Amino acid sequence: MKTNTPIRIIGALLLALAGTAAADEVPFDQASYAQAVAAGKPVVVYLHADWCPTCRAQQPIVDRLSKEPGFKQMTIFVADFDKETALEKSLKVTQQSTFVVFSKGHEVTRSTGQTAEPAIRAVLQQAL
Repeated sequence: MKTNTPIRIIGALLLALAGTAAADEVPFDQASYAQAVAAGKPVVVYLHADWCPTCRAQQPIVDRLSKEPGFKQMTIFVADFDKETALEKSLKVTQQSTFVVFSKGHEVTRSTGQTAEPAIRAVLQQAL
């Protein structure tokens, strides 16, 4: 089977460049979260539940926004609302579909239930 090496190389380069232009959207990990906030990095904690219709509406928007170059320095920690009870207690979050936004080591805003892309964009931008 013959492969087209230049096309494969270009594809690999495009994938690498796309990765550098995207925010990190990662599963919540207490140590990584604490380290990122302590370092003053732009951080968003997204408390999500798979069964939540609002969360299901938010997720593709978050996925799209996290790929935009303007958000590349941000880390979005996706926390399972049903499992991360200690996190919810420490952040005083009582509902899924909540974004808690940190900038320079401090919470700057939070939002619950937003499903409009411009509103979610505005909330995430507060971390930058």
